[in-house]
Amino acid sequence: MENSIRHEGTVESVDGEHIRVRIIQHSACSACKVASHCSASESKEKIVDVFHYKQHHLRVGDAVIVGTSSHSAGKALLLGFGFPLLLLLVVIGVLFAAGVNEGITALAALVALIPYYIGLWIFRQRIADNIAFFIEDV
Repeated sequence: MENSIRHEGTVESVDGEHIRVRIIQHSACSACKVASHCSASESKEKIVDVFHYKQHHLRVGDAVIVGTSSHSAGKALLLGFGFPLLLLLVVIGVLFAAGVNEGITALAALVALIPYYIGLWIFRQRIADNIAFFIEDV
């Protein structure tokens, strides 16, 4: 699949059409020869949930490649970072223009994120259907 983001991983659990894959995400410089002496090179372990996986040949411990399209990754970034940042800036801008105290403005901007993230949680199934992952065998 062209224009996709892929990571190698290991199947963590299989529950019907729901597969959990453990991936290790490396920083861009982790392949550097001096990476062990540098604090910039790090790796993080993450769990990716893949829903609606129809093929039933995967078992726990299988090596797989999990990925998503660049378009889906862009949607996820907008939902997770772009829109909340925009909401923060709008609330701060409106309250500063209204002459509200800086402390109250900052608190109000953070409180404004609560309904946004509650909305994401409520619509998580719809979002999961639109931001889909795929699995390939290694």
